[in-house]
Amino acid sequence: MAEPAVYDIVGVGFGPSNLALAIALTEYNERAGKPVTAQFLERQPRFGWHRGMLIDDATMQVSFLKDLVTMRNPTSRFTFLCYLKERGRLVDFINHKNLFPLRIEFHDYFEWAAAQVDDLVAYGRDVVTVTPVPGGEFFDVHDSTGEVFRARNIVLGTGLRPTMPEGVVSDEHIWHNSELLHRIDTVEDPRRLVVVGAGQSGAEVTAFLHERFPQAEVCGVFSRYGYSPSDDSSFANRIFDPDAVGEFYAAPEHVKQRLMGYHANTNYSVVDIDLIDELYRREYQEKVRGARRLRLFNAARPAQVLRTENGVRVTVETLTTGERTVLDADVVVFATGYLPADPVGRLGEVAGYCLRDDSGRLRVDRDYRVWTVDDLRCGIYLQGGTEHTHGITSSLLSNTAVRVGEILDAIVSRRVDEPTGQPELVVSGVRSK
Repeated sequence: MAEPAVYDIVGVGFGPSNLALAIALTEYNERAGKPVTAQFLERQPRFGWHRGMLIDDATMQVSFLKDLVTMRNPTSRFTFLCYLKERGRLVDFINHKNLFPLRIEFHDYFEWAAAQVDDLVAYGRDVVTVTPVPGGEFFDVHDSTGEVFRARNIVLGTGLRPTMPEGVVSDEHIWHNSELLHRIDTVEDPRRLVVVGAGQSGAEVTAFLHERFPQAEVCGVFSRYGYSPSDDSSFANRIFDPDAVGEFYAAPEHVKQRLMGYHANTNYSVVDIDLIDELYRREYQEKVRGARRLRLFNAARPAQVLRTENGVRVTVETLTTGERTVLDADVVVFATGYLPADPVGRLGEVAGYCLRDDSGRLRVDRDYRVWTVDDLRCGIYLQGGTEHTHGITSSLLSNTAVRVGEILDAIVSRRVDEPTGQPELVVSGVRSK
């Protein structure tokens, strides 16, 4: 049997993070005397990023300048502005005076960028397992087609997985919000729809359903008194700065926990103030008219969710009084968030070579490389699953462009046979070889 082809990098997953890495190494190879070889493997049949939540009027929550490349290389041909120029919308976007594009537009930007590096990715390839090659220099990455890719380094960009409350199982009437647009066309003339969740997705789904089904009652259920606004003020946004990652990494554990507590409201279970105001406006207008379709159950929880013959029966419990309200609904949408997929969950026996701290968390270097036993000299790099070491930007777009530059820089610098005169990489505004 022929030996598998050897790559400097095999990327597992091809969402925005590993797409940004593919762009960074493409730019590096355009200048390098010795290119970095790479192959990315993606289980989806084509590029896609949260397609189920690409609601027509939903906007990004980060500036367009935090695209796939600008923070690392603002002169790149892969910037969002270059995309706009090619699409013929640059002047229109400037006149719009808006930092936050539509989510469907940013997804189109991602697809535009992915098409330019599609020689580096194989779609429809699910990674089954990873095995170490004797000698400790390589991994063999096995995909669902039976093909094997030999890697000096693997970069895991497996993204997030939807979470549902314990005991709740999704079906044709019970959805996670990530399925919204994939399932919504199956709903005809609903009488009542219930949305569970206090964050941005919960508020977006509530507004979307309320507008799409003008005859239906839409009930939002969340444990807070109201939707909480996200803190996107200038000083608070410094938690997303590239320099903040290094500061967080070097901080004592108790300081890390304190910082995460202070700034959780920049990202977790919070809603854009404009959307909060819009939902409040709708609810108030309905009260004035005496015809209420939007009902918000605050300080409440779904105490029981039962499938019925034609839908779902949700028992909503008010947290302050214990009062219960039974809602018979056609569909319940749980906007209950995501958790990082186990970063090393697809590594098979290789996961046993990864070192962990006293809390069972992976030990990770500042350059996102996982600590492994000494006998394993090939690298495992993480794009996500590093919140405990690198802070709130672990899986967010805010720092993606800089992060991939740091990962690529680390991989290049560790090549023992690297010739002199290699081009420099720009990482966080600092040139390094």
